[in-house]
Amino acid sequence: MALSDSLGATAPSSISAAAAAAATAGCGKTPTLRSGSQTITTSGKNRSWILRIPDNYDNNRPYRLIFAYHWLNGTAQIVDTGGSDGSVWAYYGLKQLSNNSTIFIAPQGINNGWGNSNGEDLTFTDDVLKRVESDLCVDTSQRFAMGWSYGGAMSFAEACARPTIFRAVAVYSGAQLSGCNGGTQPVAYMGIHGIHDSVLNISQGRSLRDRFVSNNGCTPTNPREPSQGSLTHIITAYQGCRAGYPVVWAAFDGDHTPSPNDGSTSTSGARTWTSAEVWKFFTQFQSDASPSPSPSPSASPSSSPSASPSASPSASPSPSASPSGGSGACRVSATVNAWNNGLTENLTITNTGSSAVNGWSLAFTLPSGQTITGGWNATYSPTSGQVTARNMSYNGSLAPGASTEVGFQATHTGNAAKPTAFSLNGSPCTVA
Repeated sequence: MALSDSLGATAPSSISAAAAAAATAGCGKTPTLRSGSQTITTSGKNRSWILRIPDNYDNNRPYRLIFAYHWLNGTAQIVDTGGSDGSVWAYYGLKQLSNNSTIFIAPQGINNGWGNSNGEDLTFTDDVLKRVESDLCVDTSQRFAMGWSYGGAMSFAEACARPTIFRAVAVYSGAQLSGCNGGTQPVAYMGIHGIHDSVLNISQGRSLRDRFVSNNGCTPTNPREPSQGSLTHIITAYQGCRAGYPVVWAAFDGDHTPSPNDGSTSTSGARTWTSAEVWKFFTQFQSDASPSPSPSPSASPSSSPSASPSASPSASPSPSASPSGGSGACRVSATVNAWNNGLTENLTITNTGSSAVNGWSLAFTLPSGQTITGGWNATYSPTSGQVTARNMSYNGSLAPGASTEVGFQATHTGNAAKPTAFSLNGSPCTVA
């Protein structure tokens, strides 16, 4: 059975019946959190949310994390259970596809919506994230947000306000209803919208998409969309986007729903193509080399549901060529999070010189017994002893006073100290 969403649209039967990773402080800890309903006090209010931790959770493995926001008059419980379609549609179908590789969170909106008054829903998300990451092992380069209708609006608000927190968002049939505080930085973006959406006109979804087409440096275009009556969908991957910040637009011949079905007016979450496409979009991003380039779009238009998402992420961009400018005067601050025989280290590199650096290499000495197993925002060679981190294609330019963040994961044999003897392009760095 289908039921109207808060805004008066038809929801799918399934939900309408009611950068090695950058790890967190929870890595190595015995967790106190358990799957199920949770509460937290935030902005002076008691808020609820649902947590799903993978079976056989390993506290030394950093996990992908997905926030899934409900629609107006929907609930976190329906997102968590999948409604009448059951587990196949839990978390918009992504929980089943994840095969215990992902931590899922379903937040509950005030009055079953996401008004985000004075940014309280952004703060709610922040506080839940802090609670989870203090207790569980999360890959901080693999956080995602998604939602339909009002939930899509909230996911868009997160992309605007928290571009360094969320790696990518998927906005189903969204509009700017929860605000856009900021909205000037790139975030990998996937928009899905029906061409004859009677609740939130597709023009509103295009407007959200176009903000990130601009932010991500993509070539502006008006993607082809299916004709009414075709009962198909067309997926377009924008060209020219900044490496690692793709924009994908999926238009379908249908109304206001997160689960259209090609060749049918049914909105069963068990048969929709959207779950596999969003999962493919999210899982293209690697945790050991940030970010990855845009995936190839699906064949368009499609007359049948998409195949299972690819398990292989896209290749990461190549690092820039050898440094070509800048004296290398710099300051480095390092933060280490260690557990058992592992650690992660975040490094902030600041250009303290008077001229721009165009291409950089940061040399440092790892403490004895440490071996790098993976990293993000730079390439590292060799993996022990005297190491050099070299910029990626997207972060090689540092204006005077500008900073960039890189990091790595390593094993250790008891010495989890910070590296020493930092130098940028051959010039010694001060250590903050």
